[in-house]
Amino acid sequence: MAIIKVQKGTKDILPAEMPVWHFMEDKAREIFTQYGAREIRTPIFEATELFARGVGDTTDIVNKEMYTFEKSERSLTLRPENTAGVVRSFIENGMHRLSAPVKLWYKGPMFRYERPQAGRQRQFHQVGVEVFGIKQPTADAEVILMAVNYLKALGLNDLSVELNSLGCPECREEFKAKLKSVIKPYLSELCPDCQSRFEKNPLRLLDCKVEECKEIYAKPEIQAVIQSDFICEDCANHFNELKSYLDALKINYSINKLLVRGLDYYNRTVFEIKSNNLGSQNAVCGGGRYDSLVRNLGGEDTPAVGFAMGMERLASLIGNKEVEKTKAFVVSNNILEAVKLTEELRSSGITCEFDLTNKKFVKQLEKASKVAKFALILGEDEIKANQVTVKNLDTSEQKTVSREDVKSLIV
Repeated sequence: MAIIKVQKGTKDILPAEMPVWHFMEDKAREIFTQYGAREIRTPIFEATELFARGVGDTTDIVNKEMYTFEKSERSLTLRPENTAGVVRSFIENGMHRLSAPVKLWYKGPMFRYERPQAGRQRQFHQVGVEVFGIKQPTADAEVILMAVNYLKALGLNDLSVELNSLGCPECREEFKAKLKSVIKPYLSELCPDCQSRFEKNPLRLLDCKVEECKEIYAKPEIQAVIQSDFICEDCANHFNELKSYLDALKINYSINKLLVRGLDYYNRTVFEIKSNNLGSQNAVCGGGRYDSLVRNLGGEDTPAVGFAMGMERLASLIGNKEVEKTKAFVVSNNILEAVKLTEELRSSGITCEFDLTNKKFVKQLEKASKVAKFALILGEDEIKANQVTVKNLDTSEQKTVSREDVKSLIV
C-alpha cells in the first residue's frame, strides 16, 4: 500500500524543531505584552468577501493565491493573511468602543497557493500586531520599534529597515497618473501581470519581481517620477514626524521609493525589515498604515497600523535550539513503585518518565542518560528503606536520600 505523504507546500513541525517555535511564541508574548498588546485568535477560514474587500481584488493574493471553497452556497476562504480577520473581529466585537489605542497581536497558520521557495510554504505561519485608533505617527513609530525589538529579542541583529510613504488617496491619484504616462510607451514590453496592473493598480507595478520589468522601471524618465516627492503637505508632515521619532529612538532606516507592499489597503507609511543573512527573498517583516480598512469592511472610520512576520523565515535565521531534557527518569524493575514515584514528581510540576516496558536495569540507566538530567534509582533496598538514589547524569555524582527529599535535589 502506497504511503500517504505530506502535501506539497506544507511540512510537519517535528518535536526536535519545536524549541525554536516555542522560543518565537514566548518572545512574542513577552515583547508585545510589554507594549500593551493583547493576543487575539481568529478563525482559520472566513467569508471570501472579507479578503476580496479587505486585501483588494487587484492583488495576487486574491486573484491567484487563495484557497477558496463552496459550502452550503457560501464562499469560504482559508485566510491568506490575518489583518482582514483581525479587523473583522475588531468591528464585530465592538472593540472601537474601547479606549484607544487598541493593540492586538496574533500568531497562527495562513494559506496561499504559490510556488514553494526558501522560507515560504503554502501553509505558513505568521506572527503580527495591529494597533487601532491612533492617526498620529507615534503609532507608526511604536509599531516599527515593537517589530525591531521583537527581532532583537530573537537574537537577530543584522537587520535593515526600509520606509516609504504612499500618501493618501487624494495625493496618490496624481502620482498614479504621472506614473502611467511615463510607463505607457513600454506597456507592450511588460509582463502580463504588469499589463493588468497598469489600469487596475499602477502602484503595484513597482512591486514586480520580473527582471525585464525592473529594467524598464529603472529608466531615467520613470525613476524621475518614482523618486519625486509627490505626497501632499499633510502626508509629508506625517512622514517627517515619523522619521524624527525613529531618529530619536536610534532606529537605522533608509527610504525606498519602490516599496509599495503587495496589499491594496495600505496608505501613508509602509515599511519592511530585511535580514542580510537571507538571499533575494530577504524580508522578515512587512507592515504599514491602513486607515481606511476598518471603514471599508463596515466599521467606523478608524486609523490603524500593523505588521506581520513569517515565522518559517524567522526560524531559519534563528537556527535549531536544543531540546530540553526531561528532569528525571525513574530507573526501577518494580513498575508499580516506579509509577508511584513518577506521578508524585509530575504532580509537583517536575518532568519525569519511567520505562514502560520494564527493560533490564542497565538498559533503563542507558536510556536515562540520553533523555534526562537525573536518574532516580529505585532498587529493592531503596524501596524497603523508603529512599531513592539520585544520580546527576552530567557529573555522575549520586546520593541516597529519603523519598521526601528527592524533589529538593532535582529542582
